[in-house]
Amino acid sequence: MTTYFSKDHEWIAVEGDIATVGITAYAQEQLGDVVYVELPDVGKTLAQGDEAAVVESVKAASEVYAPLDGEVVEANVVLADEPAKVNEDPEGAAWFVKIKLSNADQLSELMDEAAYKTLVAGL
Repeated sequence: MTTYFSKDHEWIAVEGDIATVGITAYAQEQLGDVVYVELPDVGKTLAQGDEAAVVESVKAASEVYAPLDGEVVEANVVLADEPAKVNEDPEGAAWFVKIKLSNADQLSELMDEAAYKTLVAGL
């Protein structure tokens, strides 16, 4: 499994043609306590940059953007009932969606962990 990061603070773990997408610990820290998560329906087709989910916290609402083109094959429905899980494990169990990739070439547009850490350090 290879993990990538987007400039919008999503992490993307790719295994075969399935990408698991969530928000980074940095994004979660900026949001604060997450109180609501809205997820897309399974079967929804997303284009890179489309809104893939919505996260609301006590501070703000924020969109989670699709880092890659593809079809939603699974949504983490646990988050609908337990949005606080995003606060506990944003880069693990609190993933948002799994997307079947339709354009793997887009992975080259994403950052590796070192590049993402450099980006965050500059913020």
